[in-house]
Amino acid sequence: MSEVQDGRIQPDEQCSDVIIVGAGIAGLGAAYRISRRNPGLTYTILERRERIGGTWDLFRFPGVRSDSSIYSLAFAFEPWTRSEGVANGGHIREYLTATAHKYGIDQHIVFNSYVRTAEWDSSTDTWMVTVQNDGSTPRHYRGRFVFFASGYFNYDEGYTPDLPGIEQFDGTVIHPQHWPQDLDYSGKKIVVIGSGATAVTLIPALAECAAKVVMLQRSPTYLMSGSRESRSATLARKYLSPNVAHKIVRARAAFGEGLAIFQARINPEAVKRQIREVASTHLPDGYDIDKHFTPRYNPWDQRMCLIPDADLYAAISDGRVEVVTDQIDHFDRTGIALKSGEHLDAEIVVTATGLQLQALGGAKISVDGAEIDTRDRFVYKSHMLDDVPNLFWCLGYTNGSWTLRADLTARSAAKLLAHMYSRGYTHAYPHRGDRPMTVKPSWNVSAGYVQRGQHALPKSSTRRPWISRDDYIADLIDYRFHRIREAMVFGRAATSDGSSG
Repeated sequence: MSEVQDGRIQPDEQCSDVIIVGAGIAGLGAAYRISRRNPGLTYTILERRERIGGTWDLFRFPGVRSDSSIYSLAFAFEPWTRSEGVANGGHIREYLTATAHKYGIDQHIVFNSYVRTAEWDSSTDTWMVTVQNDGSTPRHYRGRFVFFASGYFNYDEGYTPDLPGIEQFDGTVIHPQHWPQDLDYSGKKIVVIGSGATAVTLIPALAECAAKVVMLQRSPTYLMSGSRESRSATLARKYLSPNVAHKIVRARAAFGEGLAIFQARINPEAVKRQIREVASTHLPDGYDIDKHFTPRYNPWDQRMCLIPDADLYAAISDGRVEVVTDQIDHFDRTGIALKSGEHLDAEIVVTATGLQLQALGGAKISVDGAEIDTRDRFVYKSHMLDDVPNLFWCLGYTNGSWTLRADLTARSAAKLLAHMYSRGYTHAYPHRGDRPMTVKPSWNVSAGYVQRGQHALPKSSTRRPWISRDDYIADLIDYRFHRIREAMVFGRAATSDGSSG
């Protein structure tokens, strides 16, 4: 920020070269990648919460865990050393906190800093970011670059559909996004509405001490069972150094996930049979698998839900969990009346009904006073917006591990910053020109929360570099061989005499 010293920075502004929004997996990874490739740059992380962790600090419901292999969810640069390959949320947050401390990243975090606006000033080629928590005095941070690592959903409220008569219910209604830590559910009758990753994670944990747990689903979801601990990881650690073992196991997990999705695309019927065979092995004889665990869509058209050690199936077999596939007619005082005529008694109802998509953490973005509607912009290589200077947005995969693309985004940002500073550029932005482009959804999955929220996301096209993919292998190849100046405009801020610096 040494170039901006002409009196236009206000006394209450704090300056850094890079402002990172969010101290979760994406934000910590961005800090590491950017600072390692550009050691001369300064950075500040603005985190709206009181602790490191992001999603893994927000979600505190019973049983919360990773819904993909922890080896691909973990950082590429810091080994996951615990034995389990599917990790609970508390251990993930501990890992993030320890990693941030090890690399000194935690010294750059400003907590309780809710980013409300980011305003680009072309006269200085800087962003001015305003943070304000409820009732607090606004604070301002100025930086050359802004990296939004604030996720893709609304932290303040999850999605709850219209539930007729819910106000008549005498029991407790909870959304997992805001789980009360003092809730005593032991011996209670619980209905969990939903069949996605949150529901199948939560239900086995609730069943450990609840009187009965019912999973009420409108339609089934594909479940993928696997071992909670990885034998290959244990073997690799036995004979290799932690860093080498981690690289090998992580690559195996990442490419294994990609291969599974590829197989489902080319031969969905074979994958369906495999999934059904696993279910029939773990569920009681005669269980109606077709009704309760055979969706109408193909595998990986929506994200597959992970059930380590078949824990959900085990809870069903033990009689602690019941699956009901039906639709809600209305609530009454004692529970839920279904359209089939059945009634589910409940003391607690959990609405595991999804998330609400939100771009850039809900912050208002403007360029030279003109507000930017991200929905009108095309996304460039999945991490920048057309004609918006020096702004990165980290958006992980929907079917694969979040961290895989988050790391590619961080590395791409670090690479662009190094290119710019080596040549004296102070701004860069992707520009698509006047060529018409076909628009396609940014996330090509049929999950309900995505279909409801596509309007909240930037546009994607069908041709690179304006295509947003859910394919780690293709994106990795693109990162290795892409031209950094492709469809990019570079420039320098004007100096006080009107010339370009």
